[in-house]
Amino acid sequence: MARKQNVTFADIAKYTNFSKTTISRYFNNPDSLTEKNQKIIADALEKLNYQENKVARILASGQTEFVGVIIPNLFLHYYSEMLDRILSTYETFGYKFLVFLSNGNADTERQYIQELLAYKIEGLIILSHAIPSMELANLHIPIVAIEREDAHISSINTDNYMGAIQATSLLYRHNCEVLFHINNPTAKSIPAYGRIEGFEDFCREQQIPHRIFLHEMKDQTASQEHLKEILSEIEADSPGRKKGIFVSNDTHASILVNLLVRKYGKLPEDYLIVGFDDSPASRNAIFPISTVAQQIDVLATEAVKLLVEQIEEHKNSKHTPVSEPVHKMITPVLIRRETTERDLLVEND
Repeated sequence: MARKQNVTFADIAKYTNFSKTTISRYFNNPDSLTEKNQKIIADALEKLNYQENKVARILASGQTEFVGVIIPNLFLHYYSEMLDRILSTYETFGYKFLVFLSNGNADTERQYIQELLAYKIEGLIILSHAIPSMELANLHIPIVAIEREDAHISSINTDNYMGAIQATSLLYRHNCEVLFHINNPTAKSIPAYGRIEGFEDFCREQQIPHRIFLHEMKDQTASQEHLKEILSEIEADSPGRKKGIFVSNDTHASILVNLLVRKYGKLPEDYLIVGFDDSPASRNAIFPISTVAQQIDVLATEAVKLLVEQIEEHKNSKHTPVSEPVHKMITPVLIRRETTERDLLVEND
C-alpha cells in the first residue's frame, strides 16, 4: 500500500481556491480572515484529513508553546501536587511543559536552564530556591516563581504569615500548654519564612511557652531521623503537658504522626498537630491532619495565567523584558481534621 502523502499548504490552497499566503494567515493570524473564510479553510482541513506538522510550524513562527518548569524535589507531596496542577492547565492555556527536577543544586539548575533555552521555551516557572532571582531576571524571558525568593521576578505566593497565625491560633484555642514549630532553616527572603515569623509573633503576643526546631530535612531518611530526635526532645522538655506542634509541611507532619502512632499505638491525647499545604499527605495520613491549605490549584492556575500574560507582553513588545515584576498573594484556608479535633477522632473509632 502506498504511503499517504502529507497534506501541504499548497494542497489546501488548491482545494479552497485561496492563496498559500491566505492559508498561512489562517494558521498564524486567523483573526485577520473573515469568519466565512476561516470556516471554508477549517472544513477543507477536515475533508483533507490534515494533520498539522508542529515542528514545521515552530520553525516558521519561532513560537514553541513550550514552558519550562524547575522543581526542587518530589519527596515533599506539595511539589508533586503542584506539578500535577500545573500540567493540568494545558487544556486552559494550551502550553506544554518541559519539567526538570533539580534537587536544589544551583549548578544543575543552570545546566537545565540552558537545555530549556535550547528548546526555545517561551517562559519559565520555577519553584526551586537555588538560583537568585537577579540571575534569573538576566535571562530576559518571562519567569514566574512560586513560593521562592522573588525580588527581581514575578511570583505567586501564599500568605505564609497569615497561615502560620491560623495554625498557631488553632493550637492555642485548644488550650495547648506549650507550642512547637518544626521547619527547615529558611532565609527571610523566602516566602515560607512567614511560617516561622507568624508562629513566633503569635506565641510572644500571647505569652505562650514555645520552641522552634530548624533542621535540614531533604529526604525520607533524614526527615525521619530528625523528627525522631525532635520528638524525644519535646517529650523530655514537656512531660504531662498538652503539646501543640505546627509543622511546616504535611509530609513531615505525616511522618511525625506515624512516629507517635508507632510508639503509643494511637495518637496521644496530649499531642495536637497542624501541618501546612493540604497536600495528599494530610488527607491520606493514618489520622487525617489538620492543615493550612495553600490552595495549590489556585497557585498553579494563577502562576500559569500570569506567565501567559507576560509571554504575550513579551511578544508584543518585541522581546524586551517585562518592566516590573508582578507579585500576587493567595489567602490560605485553615482545615480542621483529626489531629486537632478530638471529637472527629472519637466519631471514627
